[in-house]
Amino acid sequence: MSGKLIVVSNRIPTAATPSGGLVFALHETLRKTGGIWIGSDPEFQADPSDTLKEIGDQSTYQRLAFEMSETDYQTFYLGFANSVLWPVCHRRGDLVQMSRRFEEGYRRVNKRLARQIFEVAGPEDMIWVHDYHFFPLAADLRELGFEGKIGFFLHIPFPALGDMGALPPSANLAHWLADYDLVGLQTRSDVARCLEMFRSELGAELMHDGKIKYGERRVGVRSFPIGIDVEAFVATAEKSTNREEIAKDLSGELIIGVDRLDYSKGLPNRFRAFGRYLETRKDKERRPSLLQIAPPTREEVSAYRDIRFELEELAGRLNGENAELDWTPLRYIHRNIDRDVLAKLFRTARVGFVTPFADGMNLVAKEYIAAQDPEDPGVLVLSRMAGAAEDMTEALLVNPYDIEEMSEALAQALDMPLEERQARYTACMKRVRATDVGRWSENYLNALKDSRRDLSWSSFNERHKNSA
Repeated sequence: MSGKLIVVSNRIPTAATPSGGLVFALHETLRKTGGIWIGSDPEFQADPSDTLKEIGDQSTYQRLAFEMSETDYQTFYLGFANSVLWPVCHRRGDLVQMSRRFEEGYRRVNKRLARQIFEVAGPEDMIWVHDYHFFPLAADLRELGFEGKIGFFLHIPFPALGDMGALPPSANLAHWLADYDLVGLQTRSDVARCLEMFRSELGAELMHDGKIKYGERRVGVRSFPIGIDVEAFVATAEKSTNREEIAKDLSGELIIGVDRLDYSKGLPNRFRAFGRYLETRKDKERRPSLLQIAPPTREEVSAYRDIRFELEELAGRLNGENAELDWTPLRYIHRNIDRDVLAKLFRTARVGFVTPFADGMNLVAKEYIAAQDPEDPGVLVLSRMAGAAEDMTEALLVNPYDIEEMSEALAQALDMPLEERQARYTACMKRVRATDVGRWSENYLNALKDSRRDLSWSSFNERHKNSA
């Protein structure tokens, strides 16, 4: 392919060398191939421009930003994306906040962005769209006449068919996704749910090559489990690590959880399970500590404010009932912690406690394993509902709704002999290396390059308008 790569995501890095697994991987891909990264401008505009603007360092590839108004942010981002699509994808239809304004804002921003991309994309370019903010972007680009390859990757769980009933009729995921050449999902379970959605649609057919034939369109649906920059994280965890210095203010054995403050992460049940472990532990002189780091996110949405208040109440009650003058059982930190510090904390912790109700992959689970000392590794307690559990089967897998099971898993992890800890670590680390984020991006782009379309988009557009 002679064209350039265009990456589209909600956020765009402005630093010359961004940090963070996914952002770093996409940065490295574009640095090698050249191309364009398009994301939202953090500054709101009263009258958003119809053209993309340059932002950040431009030395190795272009960084272009699309502008939004305060209304766009409230309706497109906080509204439809995070108060409708996010809860539907995370099996929390009860938290959906429906509004026509949200739906209109979501479509308005996607259509405007499609027009802006169409102005900078050439016929041979390949477009890689990321996440639920842009489900309909390919449909809008096809309507404008773009015939190049467009890929999509969903970083969060694919919704179950029953949960899609909470979406408005116009938000037809099957119609939107069929306009992509390749839909990438985190797990095989996600692929199964996506295929179930297509099978429920009249006119959809599963082909022998694994693609979905939907009317005149053919779309590939495959799992591409995302990972981390393994070697970089291992090096960070190993660098100048002094376990005694890091743990000097953390009494007893350390259990660690690191999650954005989100209702999908199962944090209240995690606190309850730790409290149950403290109640039932045989050795009352044993003093394990749970360190929970939960940076804020989307606090403008009421469901996020509610869970913050619940966690603060649970933490206060647990410490009030169990703390000693020289021991604080639960440390709850509601702010961001530097990744280098997190890597060292992971290496120090005897248990990684990762128990979401629903998660596309959960890279914290992989970071915890990558940070461990192979000679004396900790133990990962992992929710069966996390995408990572599909392959990391040697972790202690738990039901995040079962307080007793999680409590018992903590006891098992803290008492686990060295030989078993090493065996479980080795098996999990093999999967972590196999899904390194660099390999993930390479595998996806190769698959997108190899995808073929067997139709004329102009004829599809005409048929699609007639059926709308």
